[in-house]
Amino acid sequence: MNLYEQLRFGDRIDSGYRALRDIPENHSLTAFRDGGWTRKEILGHLIDSALNNHQRFVRAALDGSYEGPTYVQGDWVDIHGYRSMPWADLLEHWRLQNLLLGAVVQRVPEGRLEAACRVGGNAPVTLRFLIEDYLVHLEYHLQQILGTT
Repeated sequence: MNLYEQLRFGDRIDSGYRALRDIPENHSLTAFRDGGWTRKEILGHLIDSALNNHQRFVRAALDGSYEGPTYVQGDWVDIHGYRSMPWADLLEHWRLQNLLLGAVVQRVPEGRLEAACRVGGNAPVTLRFLIEDYLVHLEYHLQQILGTT
């Protein structure tokens, strides 16, 4: 069983998508907490996370290591204008980006899961850690959007 199957990557994306589909447009404009991002902006942040991690996962899998920048989350969310996009469009983009990311995770050679990855000035971690941490981060924010935290 590969890491994709062990982590139930595809199942997590499918169940998240099904749950998020039920959120009406007007509710997606509400902030998770006072002064915080709207649910649209949180979902946009998850899109940004998928995009940034996509590059990390591919480079580590192909090159045997990764070293690259972090990203300024608030600036990324702002420049994309997620708040003004339709919820259904954001949700579909999130779903498709994660399906693509999952395809990468499925194809990472077992021997490359221990590839050293350095994001910004952080200590090196393995590609396996980055993949596992990506899903922890995803679940955390899905719970925020769904109001279960």
